[in-house]
Amino acid sequence: MTTKPIAAPLTADATSGWRIRAYQIAWGLALCFYFLEYASRSAPAVMIEHLAAAFGTTAIGVSAILGTYYYTYSITSLIAGAALDRVGAKKAVPVGIFILAIGCLLFAIPTAGAGYAGRLLQGAGSAFAFTGAVYLASHGFSARWLATAIGVTQCLGMLGGSAGQFVVGPWLEHGVGWQSIWHWLGIASLVVGVLLFVITPSETRPQTAHSGWASVLRPYSIVFRNPQSYLCGVVAGLLFVATTIGDMTWGVAFFQRDRMFSYHDAVVTSSLVPLGWVVGCPLVGWLADFVGRRKPVLIGGAVAMLLSAAGITFSTGHEATAIGCFIFGIASGAAMIPYTIVKEVNPDEVKGSATGGINFLTFGVTALIGPIFADLLGKGFATTQNHVAHFRASGIFWMTGIAFAILLSMFLRETGHARNSAEAV
Repeated sequence: MTTKPIAAPLTADATSGWRIRAYQIAWGLALCFYFLEYASRSAPAVMIEHLAAAFGTTAIGVSAILGTYYYTYSITSLIAGAALDRVGAKKAVPVGIFILAIGCLLFAIPTAGAGYAGRLLQGAGSAFAFTGAVYLASHGFSARWLATAIGVTQCLGMLGGSAGQFVVGPWLEHGVGWQSIWHWLGIASLVVGVLLFVITPSETRPQTAHSGWASVLRPYSIVFRNPQSYLCGVVAGLLFVATTIGDMTWGVAFFQRDRMFSYHDAVVTSSLVPLGWVVGCPLVGWLADFVGRRKPVLIGGAVAMLLSAAGITFSTGHEATAIGCFIFGIASGAAMIPYTIVKEVNPDEVKGSATGGINFLTFGVTALIGPIFADLLGKGFATTQNHVAHFRASGIFWMTGIAFAILLSMFLRETGHARNSAEAV
């Protein structure tokens, strides 16, 4: 007795020219979603004092509120991946951006309860951004250019991350209210969500033999039975956390208080990391496609991250730190390579679930390490007598995680087309 495929293939007209173009346009709108998601993720880093006053708490209290984003993000990534495989992008992705919009508008209410609720909703909605963009890219571009498309996707996300600091910081300095930032993010998300729903092609799938929760969970049983999926998630998580927590949550505070930078210089320096991603993500993705191998590019990028992190940690001048942050951001594009590998080490019919699974693992690592860093080093601003040592301890913390990621990367399976071509000979 034969069993039907886990996720039935799209109907034959999905390969027609107009549908391919529609998927590509929808992917472009998903990039806007991802831009807004990252802007909302990073913007609080430059308004810690505003949020502390509004929510009636301390910087550590604000950090706890902001950190809840990663709990819902990691868990909802599983739902997002399953929803994409089950109902397609047209029904799943707009729901995500509408949830993000509500979260942004809620976060503008100056109470701690609204802050928690808004941040939880932002994380839940944002889980659909990258997963949805990758899903749409896999339908709009050939497999040979998938790593490049994923790199461009992350490029736009990190451009949003940079804008959340580099643009929002000066706006706050010039008198724009922090609540207005969240109103604009919410309204922009609503507009993009409507356009995504209108333009994304519908996907018709035949009935499958499985229904209910079984059909939702079955793809993940494939993804999570594969040890390579766990390796991809942990490696990506260890590389991501140095930017998402180390820079985009704590960067401005550490540069201000430990390095004694002005607020303006701290914002600019911190924003150079996501700005470097804007260059690094498509560059590293293209390089992995060009050489046809994933692991050398991943490990090489991680080594460059480690060296530039050491330069930031032990540098003394502002210019050297700024250059180090930009190089660190470029090299951090290597964190996207595991997202390509996880799709290539799992069957095609679980594309969405594979991306949802790695997002769950990646930001599960972030949700785990974030509070540990806050407890060990984040709260040390109030008690440390040696800010140089405090700053260097934080740098060594992130360098240790990167070094561990390099070690684990050596156990990943090579999936590039160059190896596949060599094995076919």
